[in-house]
Amino acid sequence: MRLERINYNKIKIFLTFDDLDDRGLTKEDLWKDSQKVHQLFRDMIDEASEELGFEVSGSLAVEVYALQAQGMVVIVTATDEELLEEEFTDDYIEMQVTVDESHELFYEFHSFEHLIDLAKRLKPFNINGGLIYSLENIFYLLLEEETAPCMDIDTLIAVLSEYGFPSTMTTHRVHEYGKIIMEEKAFQQLNAYFK
Repeated sequence: MRLERINYNKIKIFLTFDDLDDRGLTKEDLWKDSQKVHQLFRDMIDEASEELGFEVSGSLAVEVYALQAQGMVVIVTATDEELLEEEFTDDYIEMQVTVDESHELFYEFHSFEHLIDLAKRLKPFNINGGLIYSLENIFYLLLEEETAPCMDIDTLIAVLSEYGFPSTMTTHRVHEYGKIIMEEKAFQQLNAYFK
């Protein structure tokens, strides 16, 4: 689980499917209003309070976005509607679930060399498309699901995860503030330029 503070009353939490599995939850469980899900959110808020100094003085609005194969992004916003006791209550968390499952694969790489090695590894599979950005010394690879017609999506995700990490940054933010390094056919370009 990774935490990031967005502003004074909003945090972003990235949960991998392994994080959910460790807590005995599945992706589908997050759409239900169960005790396990409430406990997960209590744990997340406790950790955010400890790590980020995220103080809650009202109710919480929770938005959950499912990312293709990478996990979940949870946006938690504290509202100042009412002051609460120190303990959590059942009506404390107002869940606003947004189902936004992406069909994009968005990975970050801390070295351009990792992208070159990945391109060499995937060369036999003739991966189409691909876009590479750079933002704050991190490289981002954006692939659509259908860019790998000769490869099972789970296998592609496994290979991508060997070289990079699922990005918790949104594609919109990277597109807005980052620099496009390779606009199309990233793997073909990498293999052509770096033999």
